[in-house]
Amino acid sequence: MLAPEAYLARFEALHPKKIDLTLGRTECLLEKLGNPERKLPPLIHVAGTNGKGSTIAFMRAILEASGALVHVFTSPHLVRFNERIRIGRPGGGQLVDDAELSAACERVEAVNADDPITFFEITTALAYDLFHRHPADFVLMEVGLGGRFDSTNVIRHPAATVITPVSIDHREFLGDTVEKIAREKAGIIKRGAPVIIAEQDQ
Repeated sequence: MLAPEAYLARFEALHPKKIDLTLGRTECLLEKLGNPERKLPPLIHVAGTNGKGSTIAFMRAILEASGALVHVFTSPHLVRFNERIRIGRPGGGQLVDDAELSAACERVEAVNADDPITFFEITTALAYDLFHRHPADFVLMEVGLGGRFDSTNVIRHPAATVITPVSIDHREFLGDTVEKIAREKAGIIKRGAPVIIAEQDQ
């Protein structure tokens, strides 16, 4: 088994474009993994331009203070990839350790079998695979880019969705107006799931 960095470097080379928004490749890999995203505790999905990370940090602190076990997926990381995946543990979640991350990378790489897939897509699938292997009370999932075609948006029945303040970002992928960008963010909204929308700049 290799160090996590070696697997992650190989993941970077699986798709010629760093960003290529679609759900198809993620859904295909998750199906090969047994659809772990369908075997999770209640999941809260967070999109928006500003404040996604702090919103998740507040929710995690509140839930953990109540004694809940909380899995968390965020991006990007500052120093090490491990920062993106927090596993719920009694007394407070912990970043995934290198041994478990390497095992998950090896598992996902073998199942993907060199099929084209972006780094974010394969690591999102990796997070879902890791989360379903550990008991927890909640999963907090941060959208990487946009929402509608972001690889985190394979969840069919979230417990709730949250949209933080929306403004101009990633025009080349999401559109050149706030309205177009808001439409992409709103793509995480699912029938039957409560939606919490932050105060927006009119």
